[in-house]
Amino acid sequence: MSYIKAETILPKELIETIQQYVEGKSIYIPSKEKLEWGSRTAAKTYFRERNEKIYKTYKKGRSLKELAQSFSLSEKSIQRILRDQRMAMNDGVSAV
Repeated sequence: MSYIKAETILPKELIETIQQYVEGKSIYIPSKEKLEWGSRTAAKTYFRERNEKIYKTYKKGRSLKELAQSFSLSEKSIQRILRDQRMAMNDGVSAV
């Protein structure tokens, strides 16, 4: 994360008001628009497709241990993915 000096973008009066609450510290100012996770990258698609593949492979008879090794995940993570995929299939929606 890069920082911007307040003096370069904020009016002096606003800086003085902020200094009443915090001075000499870094503060985070959130964006007005909250973006959905994965909307800027292909991560959401990647994980959805990976999880669907795990579920389909499990349905074909692969064990939790085999899936964990194959996908470099813990058995607990595989269990969570399978549970989420089962729930999504029952709702008719794809899970991430």
